[in-house]
Amino acid sequence: MTPAEIDVLPYRSCVGVMLINAEGRIFAGQRKDSDSPAWQMPQGGIDDGEKPRQAALRELCEETGVTADLVEFVGKTHHWVTYDLPPELLGKVWGGKYKGQRQKWFLYRFLGRDDQVNIATAHPEFSRWKWVAADEMLAAIVPFKRDVYQEVVDAFRAYLA
Repeated sequence: MTPAEIDVLPYRSCVGVMLINAEGRIFAGQRKDSDSPAWQMPQGGIDDGEKPRQAALRELCEETGVTADLVEFVGKTHHWVTYDLPPELLGKVWGGKYKGQRQKWFLYRFLGRDDQVNIATAHPEFSRWKWVAADEMLAAIVPFKRDVYQEVVDAFRAYLA
C-alpha cells in the first residue's frame, strides 16, 4: 500500500479492558494465534449499535469467561487511544479496511476467584493467562502496541500494584 492509500484508511473502533485483581495485578493472556510469546489484555471491536462499555464487558466475557457480575467498574480513558498497524500487517488484517485501531479502555476490578477465569471459550483467543505487574505487561505486548499500553498503564496507575 502506498502512503496515500494508508492515509485515507480509517481506524477501527475498539475497546480494551484492563482487568485487575485485588492485589492490583493485571490480567494478561498469551495470544493463541501468534508464534511469538505475545501477551495482551482483552480487547476487540465494537459491534454496530453497541456502546463502548457494553462492548468492553462482552469482549471480557468472550475472551476470559469473566461475566459482568464478577467485575466492578473502576474507570475508563477519557479519550480514544490510537495505534497504527506496522507495514507488514497493513492490508492483511481486518480485510485491509483499517490502518489501525482507536480504542476506548476500561478498568475493571475482578471480584471473583481465579478458577472463574475460563479462557477455553467458544472462540478462544488465549492459550494461557496470568496476573502480571504493569512493567511485565508493558514488556510482553507486541512493540507496535507498546505506546498504547503505556498510556493505559499511566491512566490507571493509581490502581495498580
